[in-house]
Amino acid sequence: MKFQAVDISKTETAATIIFRALRKAIIEGELKDGTPLRQDDIAKAFKTSRYPVREAIARLEQQGLVTVQRYKGAVVATLSMQDAAEIFDLRAKLEADIIRAAVPQMTAEVLQTAEAHLDAFLRCRDPMRWGRINRDFHATLYSVSGLPYHVEIVEASMDRIDRYLRAQLVMSDGMSRTDQEHRAILQACQEGDAVRAATLTAQHILGAKASLEQQLRSDPA
Repeated sequence: MKFQAVDISKTETAATIIFRALRKAIIEGELKDGTPLRQDDIAKAFKTSRYPVREAIARLEQQGLVTVQRYKGAVVATLSMQDAAEIFDLRAKLEADIIRAAVPQMTAEVLQTAEAHLDAFLRCRDPMRWGRINRDFHATLYSVSGLPYHVEIVEASMDRIDRYLRAQLVMSDGMSRTDQEHRAILQACQEGDAVRAATLTAQHILGAKASLEQQLRSDPA
């Protein structure tokens, strides 16, 4: 199984460490959809008992990253087109509201940091980092929104779809289109136009939804 294992046999936070390792492996696509999470194998890899493994898997199930199937046990959750569409529609509404609230509060430092993330995104040649940089860009803009619960819901939603978005960016024009849309959003923020920033953000998310739906139809596995 693909995740970074450490010896935590004497650590009180064993369940948390296992949870974070498995969560990272799922979000980054190292553990594919439908991959069984065998408790004995995981416990052996982390040199611990099955109890913290069960706790970690239960937390992953609560976040929608793992499903427990009869006879098969815990497996990495598969995202259906219906689930994906619902997540994107929710994000489009929430993130438009978030950035609309954030624009009036944005400082020069926030805008400079966001632009630095865009530059890093364009330079990056490691697909495993694209999702994180993309999230850092949006999170920077949202950080001054004063809507922490909205942002928390968005982050949880991104956990569900991050591995699919990374695959989408590998498509022919995925990177350049995303960069153009990001820079248009940033320009609206720089100009203090909260309404335009909200509109562009919603369009950006719904455009990604359409691309991902097309991808899932052509490659349902």
